[in-house]
Amino acid sequence: MNHRPTRTPSLRVLLLLLLTGLLTRPAAAQLPPPADDPNRPPGLIQNSTRPNNWTDAQGHSYVRSGKGSWTSYDDAKANPFPLPDPLLLKNGQPVKDADTWWNQRRPEILVDFRTAIYGHIPANTPAITWSVTFTDTNAAGGTALKRTVTGIVDNSRYPAAKPRINLTLYTPLHAAGRVPMIMVVIPGPGGYGAPRAGAAQTGLPADPPSGSPLYQLLALGWGYGTMEVGPIQNDYSGGLTTGIIGLMTQGRPRQPGDWGVLAAWTWGLSRSLDYLANDPCIDAHRMGVEGHSRYGKTALLAAALDPRWAIVYASCSGELGAKPSRRNYGETVDNDASSHWVDGNFRQYAGHWDKLPVDSHELIALVAPRPIFLNGGTGDQWADPHGAFLAAVAAGPVYQLLGAHDLGSTNMPAPNEALLTGDIAFRYHAGPHTDALDWPAFLQFAQRYLKSPAKKSIEQY
Repeated sequence: MNHRPTRTPSLRVLLLLLLTGLLTRPAAAQLPPPADDPNRPPGLIQNSTRPNNWTDAQGHSYVRSGKGSWTSYDDAKANPFPLPDPLLLKNGQPVKDADTWWNQRRPEILVDFRTAIYGHIPANTPAITWSVTFTDTNAAGGTALKRTVTGIVDNSRYPAAKPRINLTLYTPLHAAGRVPMIMVVIPGPGGYGAPRAGAAQTGLPADPPSGSPLYQLLALGWGYGTMEVGPIQNDYSGGLTTGIIGLMTQGRPRQPGDWGVLAAWTWGLSRSLDYLANDPCIDAHRMGVEGHSRYGKTALLAAALDPRWAIVYASCSGELGAKPSRRNYGETVDNDASSHWVDGNFRQYAGHWDKLPVDSHELIALVAPRPIFLNGGTGDQWADPHGAFLAAVAAGPVYQLLGAHDLGSTNMPAPNEALLTGDIAFRYHAGPHTDALDWPAFLQFAQRYLKSPAKKSIEQY
């Protein structure tokens, strides 16, 4: 009896099955509605305006991921997997000196982050034409020079995409020479909660309110800047064929290893540094970067990728930031695996966190030996402040190897206690998801490195 050989379905057939819905992931197809899910933690209340979000009696946020996993806040069960050793080469040999770190281990870690999570930033990005679009010599109550600066990205290769970099810069009016500056990452048009990029502008940005860190920085004799992320790259999944990503792909869908939105925003930050290097008011060697929440993720990644950032404040950055991806607490890989923030390769780690080649403590270690300030809030457990603290501790050996100081403690600080004695700093504020409560502690920390030209201490404000 003759047997015909078994034929493997062609790629064309598999694609047809996928498109017609005949080939699906059984687990996803069998998930019940969240309200009927027997795995939903008990006692949750459904959000009336966001039905996929739930809260418990303590106000903690819960969601069910696409993998069917629910948010957990059980710290006793949060660490099922050990963190990888940042000082162990891929060949199994230990890193015993700084040369091995710089020449071998650090490049290995960078490749893994670019390949597995954030994507590769293209080397052939277009030229940018910069211009000062507005000047106010009486800003911030008459204490500052304010300028708005726009960088127009050459889009001749794909005119449908129109990315730009919008900066707002404040420097003290009577500064004697170039001053340090902290660049703060903000949404702008196309950012979270803002109109899509390309929407009509509503006029020049007003000065921040009185509680803004702008006034704390000016009191120190430093500068304050903002960079809008939305005009660089829209913060939504449908925007990937526009902005700088769409310009580079000429409107085509991304390949799995192509950069995600977080990497695109860090590209904008690096191009801003290029411009500021020639600004007569700003000392580009004393530039810091700050961001909160998704912009905290951006600030941390920017400092890891571009060593020109002298200091970083990554606020409440959660998953894809300072929070360990191997940790099952609050925001997890499963929540962000299909996000436009990351590359397509990251999807494979949903439900397989232990397979990630790197983790957040190694992202922090890429900043070493430069100073880094991390934080968290008692009312912001979604971002997992304890996890960020543990990652800061785990990055300590790299700082020590490079002659810097680690966090100085392995014990989570009490609310409103700041750990500021090392080159890694951490504060756990009593309060919600915010960076505002920790700016004074950050600036106290930053003065050790950026050397305030003023005679005042931030503790006075």
